[in-house]
Amino acid sequence: MSQKMSDTVSQPAALDRSDERVRHDDNIMGMVKAFFDRVRSGDLGMLPVFVGLIVISTVFSLLNPVFLAPNNLVNLLFDCATVGVISLGIVCVLMLGEIDLSVGSMSGLSSAILGVLWVNMGWPIPLAILVAIVAGIVVGALYAVLYNRLGMPSFVATLAGLLALLGMQLYILGPTGSINLPYASPLVRFGQILVMPDWLSYVLALLPGVVLVVNEMRKRRQRQASNLSSPPVGALAVKAIILTAALEFAVYYLNLGRGVPWMFGLFVAIAVILNYALTRTKWGRSMFAVGGNREAARRAGINVRRIYLSAFVLCSTLATIGGILSASRLASSSQQAGTGDVNLNAIAAAVIGGTSLFGGRGSAYSALLGIIVIQAISNGLTLLNLSSSLRYMITGAVLAIAVIVDSLARRSRVSHGRA
Repeated sequence: MSQKMSDTVSQPAALDRSDERVRHDDNIMGMVKAFFDRVRSGDLGMLPVFVGLIVISTVFSLLNPVFLAPNNLVNLLFDCATVGVISLGIVCVLMLGEIDLSVGSMSGLSSAILGVLWVNMGWPIPLAILVAIVAGIVVGALYAVLYNRLGMPSFVATLAGLLALLGMQLYILGPTGSINLPYASPLVRFGQILVMPDWLSYVLALLPGVVLVVNEMRKRRQRQASNLSSPPVGALAVKAIILTAALEFAVYYLNLGRGVPWMFGLFVAIAVILNYALTRTKWGRSMFAVGGNREAARRAGINVRRIYLSAFVLCSTLATIGGILSASRLASSSQQAGTGDVNLNAIAAAVIGGTSLFGGRGSAYSALLGIIVIQAISNGLTLLNLSSSLRYMITGAVLAIAVIVDSLARRSRVSHGRA
């Protein structure tokens, strides 16, 4: 009798454990299925960027093994930081469905202000940098006034700003046209040779995995408290382990050369701060809302004009910082600063990284990954000793492909009701 009772009690327990394993497996398979469903419905995320990086790295490493050499990758990261910071500002205006065509000229003007005030007039470096940043804030605020008060399209306003700022840059530099910055100065050393200690780079590479686990566990507890389904802990652990292992290996490989540049670390830090602001603050939610539907955002009580003001000011300010980093990288302030392909690369990096030209979709990390793609193409073609004309054509083709993918993905999202 007791044996039958124990069997009766143990069978439901075994069934419960079996059901739990089935639910666990269903959750894991459900996550995989949900990923493919998102891709089919046009929610590609940063998948095209990762695929592009793999293809680019494979092709250039086969053509020239130096491409993947540690020191070459270190130089690539140094170059990424200058235009990458400018591209972060482009992300902000693109998310609103607007554009800033003057970021290159703004960066050139800021480098000219830095050179004149610091070298020619003997001002302290921090004060010269502060004046340049204030100039960027004023220019961004002017664009916002032209857009909000006068209704001038951002394309026209910033195109006029491109010409005006370029003229101011040439005027400030004067007939010499170039100012050399002291090579021994901390600013130039920061832009050319300073790298992180090995131990610090390894510690920083651990942080993304830790932050991922903490945030996902917090979300999991919140969903469970609301009786909602939550992803399995095992899948979260696998994701965190893969991310940490990839970053630690990247740091290890870079440390075989010169190491991780401080300037690239600054760029990543700015991207992290901007990503937090876009995803975790009221301002960030308002940015997505205005970019998705301006009229609906206005009726919801969002101060639309203030959002546009913040986006234009932030874009010009980051362009100013990018110009200062470029001056430190080149150790000079010249008439060529901010010209050429700076505008193209900054806009292309944001779009290639996944920020939509139609507004309402994007992230700070899109600029981070996009500029790595741009600089990888430039670096690889330089190693192959090909002309700059090919670099322009290939970069333009990659940008066109990115816009086509964005358009097709948007059409797919509309057809699946996810726009």
